[in-house]
Amino acid sequence: MSYPLSPSPASWFRSQPRKLRHHQSFCDRGLHGSASSSSHPLLLGQCINDLADIVELKFDHIFFSGIREEGIRISQAAAQCLTPITLVLSGKNPCYVDQHCDVTVTAQRIAWARFHNSGQTMVAPDYILCHSEVKTRLVQALKCCLMRFYGSDPRESSSFGRMINVDIFNRAKDLLWRTGKVAVGGQVTEAERYIAPTILTEVDPSDPILQQDIFGPVLPVIAVNGVDETIAFINKQEKPLCVYVYSNNSKVISRVMTETSSGSFCSNDSVLQSLIVTLPFGGVGASGFGSYHGRYSFDTFSHRKSCLLRTTRLECVTSLRYPPYDNRNLSLMTWASSLSWKSQGWCQIM
Repeated sequence: MSYPLSPSPASWFRSQPRKLRHHQSFCDRGLHGSASSSSHPLLLGQCINDLADIVELKFDHIFFSGIREEGIRISQAAAQCLTPITLVLSGKNPCYVDQHCDVTVTAQRIAWARFHNSGQTMVAPDYILCHSEVKTRLVQALKCCLMRFYGSDPRESSSFGRMINVDIFNRAKDLLWRTGKVAVGGQVTEAERYIAPTILTEVDPSDPILQQDIFGPVLPVIAVNGVDETIAFINKQEKPLCVYVYSNNSKVISRVMTETSSGSFCSNDSVLQSLIVTLPFGGVGASGFGSYHGRYSFDTFSHRKSCLLRTTRLECVTSLRYPPYDNRNLSLMTWASSLSWKSQGWCQIM
């Protein structure tokens, strides 16, 4: 049996303990009674503190999607039971905007990707590395997009959501107030867990917002001098789940794709690579390991068992592998090893 362990978004930044009794009862009723079933999902809500105990139930495979700290805990707990796992972990997804791009289209696609669901997605661009020649134009284009998407007051827009809980709200608010200069947005209403879509400029690479998961509608913009600086900046960080590039120059796209390491890559758009079921999706390094989607999900939750079905015939040939080993046996074995690839397979069976 294989089980996806999926914490709710509310558990990402605060783990709330809950008694394991509920999960044990669930397993007794739904899982232990059908041990021959192929797969059952196990949704854990906010019970991250109980994950180590749940993992000890010895599942065949664990799939976990969440923040890196909890992924490490899952990995350590699973290692005690030698349970294989797949981890898809959040991180800092960089987005490079080249000077040779359609700024208007680029702004639209980035604004949609960053601010839908109030920025509470793992695959959204976390920060923009923007060529200094187009930074001012890009910030203005982003401002126009936000006005068109959500109106003059996003708080009144039915298309803009709220933070899922107070903890995530407070975290995003603190990162917002401690970093850079607000170019667009910045309004906060604590009673509604509302943070306006916000663009930040004058952000320093050492600022907390570039070191910690934002998980909110805040987008820092950093000026760079070109693709070389962008690649160097990305490679100094932990390997992200996604890397995005907006450019009309195929050489720029190719360089960022091949000279950086990430779980996924997309040029001239964002998020879509995580929605296409024919593409494997997963992390690398600090953003996890393993992949899923379509056929890749089937492979992730499958074990490739080697099986050989033989008969007891041809024992006169097979007997060559038995001792004692005289010169005749060794000569025949050497001859068999020199045959074609297919014959070598039979030699190995002997």
